[in-house]
Amino acid sequence: MLFSSMTFIFLFLPIVCTLYLIVSQFFPRAIYKNYLLLFASIFFYAWGEPRYLIVMLTTIAINYIGAICLDKFSKYKKALLISTIFADLSFLIYFKYFNFIVDNLNTLFTSDFNAIQVIMPIGISFYTFQAMSYLIDVYRDVVKVQKSIAKLALYICLFPQLIAGPIVQYADVADQIENRTEDFTQVVYGVKRFIVGLAKKVLLANTLGAVADKIFDAPVSSFSPKIAWLGVVAYHFQIFFDFSGYSDMAIGLGSIFGFKFLENFNYPYISKSITEYWRRWHISLGSWFKNYLYIPLGGNRKGNVRTYLNIFIVFLVTGIWHGASWNFVMWGIWHGLFCILEKLTGWIKIESKKVAPIQHIYFLIVLMIGWVMFRSQDITYAFGYIQNMFGLLKGVHALYDFDYYVNNIEILAFIVAVLCSFPIFKNCVYTPKNKFAHLGLNLWILVLFLLSVSSIAASTYNPFIYFRF
Repeated sequence: MLFSSMTFIFLFLPIVCTLYLIVSQFFPRAIYKNYLLLFASIFFYAWGEPRYLIVMLTTIAINYIGAICLDKFSKYKKALLISTIFADLSFLIYFKYFNFIVDNLNTLFTSDFNAIQVIMPIGISFYTFQAMSYLIDVYRDVVKVQKSIAKLALYICLFPQLIAGPIVQYADVADQIENRTEDFTQVVYGVKRFIVGLAKKVLLANTLGAVADKIFDAPVSSFSPKIAWLGVVAYHFQIFFDFSGYSDMAIGLGSIFGFKFLENFNYPYISKSITEYWRRWHISLGSWFKNYLYIPLGGNRKGNVRTYLNIFIVFLVTGIWHGASWNFVMWGIWHGLFCILEKLTGWIKIESKKVAPIQHIYFLIVLMIGWVMFRSQDITYAFGYIQNMFGLLKGVHALYDFDYYVNNIEILAFIVAVLCSFPIFKNCVYTPKNKFAHLGLNLWILVLFLLSVSSIAASTYNPFIYFRF
């Protein structure tokens, strides 16, 4: 079930909110609200993935039992941790990477092994990482073991962040699961935040995605360098507003039900380096890899060479996490190499207003080349596309002019996307002190909602990009 669907907006969410309000009024203890949200979350997931519900429930059970055993049998903690993580990763590897592994083995050994085509369950990368973070934190004695499987299940499969994050660490919500309150201000903020995220997805990401799809779905030699840049810029904004829009909706929904999720984006496109970008982009994933991979590998505590190696490993795994394709591997390596280069050269330490524009241009060029790798259907296409961007591809025969790829509405979407990439409207969902500004803001939020709903009614199925990760 999509957040940006009529079924969710006008059926599922109103019913859940109404029931939650009733339970909060007559049965205010957190346990009853938790059971309602758990049932709603399981129903939400089963709506789109009924046959893979058992995979998620099994993951919950494995980590619940694993953590209980870690708590009771401290003598075997390390072995229990490794075996439980192995079970978690086995599900992830099978469902996400089995087809990729078989295809590459066939290529390597020139064989023709026809294995079954495994379909990846939605959200498996996200809920697996959440389960693993809980288990590791229990092992480290950062959090206490959760004795209630219902509470652990709610943490892992809470529907606002179940499908595409943010990746919530158990320590950040443990107290909220046990006891939380909701007030009018919090609910209003959540509704506004949800609408802003919905508008990002429907009005900006989907509109610009149509431009990107039209270009990236065409042969790489069928458009000019100017159009190649248009395509990657369109995707540059599409993926940001698609993913940050989902995060806004998740944070807003969490607020409605009394949960405070950490921010997942902090205007990443204003960065001046790839290193800074990763402090601002998909913050929950970066935090996960820092806490559960980079630091355990040694972080920056074992000398420069080991630090650079650890950075490389983290970004290699980041690329693999994003998808079963060599494109994602190359994308991860690309970002990792530039993070290492920026450390080696001291680029990230340069703070000068004169140099800042050059830093920003450098950052955008590196980032967009990476987006080509991320968006292309294979590496060959990605390399051809990058060559085309810089006028190095031979045999280019542009079939259509600029007007074929973009219309006036899409040009307007580009302008709005650029403006919204800067912290100009940062506080637009908060309540202004001036009553006229407050009224104007509320009217604007209402207009965004009506425009978004109208767009949804006129469009076809359009899932979030990160659903496939």
